[in-house]
Amino acid sequence: MSITSFTRRGLLAAGTALTLTFGTLTAAQAQTPPGVLIVGQIAEPKSLDPAAVTAVNDFRILMNVYDGLVRYKDGTLEVEPALATDWTISEDGTEYTFTLREGVSFHDGAPFNAEAVKFNFDRMLDEGHPFHDTGPFPLAFFFSSVESVEAVDALTVKFTLSEPYAPFLSNLAYPTGLLVSPAAVEQYGADYGRNPAGTGPFKFAEWRANEAVVIEANPDYWDGAPELQAVVFRPITDANTRTAEMLAGGIDLMVEVPPVALSEFQGETYTVHEQAGPHVWFLILNAKEGPFSDKRVRQAANYAVNKEALVNDVLEGTAEVAAGPTPPAFAWAYNDDLEPYPYDPEKAKELLAEAGAEGAELTFYVTEGGSGMLDPIAMGTAIQADLNAVGFDTKIETYEWNTFLGEVNPGLEGKADMAEMAWMTNDPDTLPFLALRSDAWPDKGGFNSGYYSNAEVDELLEAARVATNQDERAELYKQMQTIVQEDAPWVFVANWKQNAATSERVENFSLQPSFFLLLDEVVKN
Repeated sequence: MSITSFTRRGLLAAGTALTLTFGTLTAAQAQTPPGVLIVGQIAEPKSLDPAAVTAVNDFRILMNVYDGLVRYKDGTLEVEPALATDWTISEDGTEYTFTLREGVSFHDGAPFNAEAVKFNFDRMLDEGHPFHDTGPFPLAFFFSSVESVEAVDALTVKFTLSEPYAPFLSNLAYPTGLLVSPAAVEQYGADYGRNPAGTGPFKFAEWRANEAVVIEANPDYWDGAPELQAVVFRPITDANTRTAEMLAGGIDLMVEVPPVALSEFQGETYTVHEQAGPHVWFLILNAKEGPFSDKRVRQAANYAVNKEALVNDVLEGTAEVAAGPTPPAFAWAYNDDLEPYPYDPEKAKELLAEAGAEGAELTFYVTEGGSGMLDPIAMGTAIQADLNAVGFDTKIETYEWNTFLGEVNPGLEGKADMAEMAWMTNDPDTLPFLALRSDAWPDKGGFNSGYYSNAEVDELLEAARVATNQDERAELYKQMQTIVQEDAPWVFVANWKQNAATSERVENFSLQPSFFLLLDEVVKN
């Protein structure tokens, strides 16, 4: 019986009956089947096409269906071979030549080879490619320095860059570098995101909207068949409901446990996992129009928000106050000299008076839940109270995660003054390059939704990208952080330590600093 049939017909292995539905499970239905891992996700995925998505919520599924040329070594952000067995880099840093793994096929039977690699990157980077249009906000910025991709022979592919690009290998390990089956893209076209085919440890089986995404084991996986028979990803957007499902036994693995619920998972029945990583939770401020076009008002917002209280009281100590746009997890590039904006409501009031912005009306976009968003409704409500206490008039508009992204990513102009946001990144280049550069405004294809612009920041980021010496890169990033903190295009709130809870039946699970879920070695008894 296929796992799709299993999830539809609700039968347990070894003849044990269970009604397995994807609504709320009761205690009587708590015994989920061995070999099938039920994961409580924070939202419905937008797509299963790595060229079309940006959220870690979606990445957690994709990393189990696809591979890239390289991947992050377990427990680190260091790059190791995956579909490429090795590579060479030219002396000037502009040519990367990869030797590909032999005998690998995509899940649909299509061969993995150099032409498949070329197809993937041409699709992403060539606007004239027949399958280029994957949606308005793909992360093609990750590979903007790639001038050409050449299939040298069946198992050799060469990337030529316009200039040296230090994060290139790390970006290849990120989900944007995951490789899809060209045959499947050609077959399904615009519907490929619901009919994915990769080379990963699990194959796509079924996607039932707002109920479940089901993936099943790939017995022919080049790195060894996974231990699990299947994984079922269930979107449970309400954190309290997700917690209740976990306690009732309806899910085996819960991501992003609300801080107030962590105590529920103490003891022998559950394991709470924690892992620090490069995370920043912040508020995007609309620097183009409205009150936040004045730097003094942006700084006032940073002084007005009691971030220590948010971290200690709302987040129960599961995060640290952020000092700027770069998370301290990037120790080599982090500016230790920066101190977070202190909580100083009187200073905030002075700046508002100086700017003539007392009583300024703010529209504040908040999401119900999303990738690394840290109890966003409770956080948003507390932030609203802090802002109003110093003289702002803040109104909250709340959206489901994918709707929220559809409102925020195209830019806040004409819609809102501020919005919650969180990023988990793989390199200190990623977040500022995609969300703080002048050329990353939404109408230019980036994620600078607040329209911040500073020519000096632009120059520092461009220089850091091409610097091949890490110490030189670090100094450039530290200078950038100092300027950005002063300009305050965001309210810098928190750096989170990610968490998850597993039931006692789950073994060999660990969180990754990349924030991805890697499930190929997990066992479910």
